[in-house]
Amino acid sequence: MKISQKEYGIFSLPVIVGALGFFVDVYDLLLFAIIRKPSLASIGLSPAEVLSKGELIISVQMIGLMVGGIIWGIMGDKKGRLSVLFGSIILYSLANIANGMVQNVPQYIIMRFLAGIGLAGELGASITLVNEMLPKEKRGIAASIIASVGVFGAVTAFFVNQAFHDWRLCYYIGGVMGLLLLLLRANVMESGLFGQVKKSSVIRGNFLMLFTNKDRALRYLKGVVIGLPVWYVIGILITFSDKFGHEFGIEGVDPGKAIMYQYVAIGIGDMTAGLLSNYLKSRKKALYIFISILSVFITLYFLQAGGHGSVQSMYLLCGCMGFGAGFSVLYITMSAEQFGTNLRASTAISIPNVVRGILPLIILLHKGLRNLTGSYITGGWMTGIVIISIALIAVYHTKETFGRDMDYLEE
Repeated sequence: MKISQKEYGIFSLPVIVGALGFFVDVYDLLLFAIIRKPSLASIGLSPAEVLSKGELIISVQMIGLMVGGIIWGIMGDKKGRLSVLFGSIILYSLANIANGMVQNVPQYIIMRFLAGIGLAGELGASITLVNEMLPKEKRGIAASIIASVGVFGAVTAFFVNQAFHDWRLCYYIGGVMGLLLLLLRANVMESGLFGQVKKSSVIRGNFLMLFTNKDRALRYLKGVVIGLPVWYVIGILITFSDKFGHEFGIEGVDPGKAIMYQYVAIGIGDMTAGLLSNYLKSRKKALYIFISILSVFITLYFLQAGGHGSVQSMYLLCGCMGFGAGFSVLYITMSAEQFGTNLRASTAISIPNVVRGILPLIILLHKGLRNLTGSYITGGWMTGIVIISIALIAVYHTKETFGRDMDYLEE
């Protein structure tokens, strides 16, 4: 079934609104990592509890993202891509405003879980929408623009925290930005591909269909595994960079600043990866190059152990790892390109959020390995070897999708 529709440019309204939406999404997503220490200390936690409860809260937030990814993915295929863009931003905006009012850890956990569910819909729905609206030779670049603009939400979160030094106000600002973005969303049109499929009798948004066919299940699993190195770096090496710095013999590392440097570099990396993919006419070749770059900088990060680094080198390497992790836009774009229109939102929205939701398992793996080896550092690099190895295997066994026609269905 071939469908014709208006084709949009890389600076069209769907791309601009998607970029601004992801900007707010990343602001809210990374805000906890930036204000983790002062916010938890202010509600009465000890330094040891700030670490342990911080790991718990970020894990619950990521579980919320995984749950939300499945919910919004199904809704995106059943009700439309725009329904996700509206519903998700309302939920995470209100949840973040409420997060500014919490008084204890249980309340904090609930709000981050709800915010996680809301945050899950943004990026995948935006990329699905632009992939279906833009010509095939432009969709990789458009996705890079969305990701590159979006990641500066983390930079904004850092500077808002630096300007006001009030973690509650930081949450309020994020919530208000999200609600204001709804005004722009009202002018975005639905995907023509989805509109035509909606009129047909084809099954849409049946998440279980992904696992009733071996080929689809493997495509889905490989999409998840490819994204794991990104969140190993963000959720382990960067979020807890102060702890790693201490273990390396480097004191005074600010995780918020590390996240800022990393996300500036991720923005550059996302754009570079998208352009490189277009130049090479291959998603897979670009993925190999960026995972290799990331591996080199992770190695240099751990070589700082034993007093061979400084606060400045930690920030520099956090930025360099961010650049290497800039292939997130590629694996999400590939997720959208790997599946037919009737399951495209289900996969493009859920895959990056299942990746985020696996972060608690990566944290548990790190805990297990550091307990086994007796070393926080050794557990860290061993975790990295496992994650990057399986990601490379998944890339190898994934089919190339550059230039693939998006007008097809999953039967």
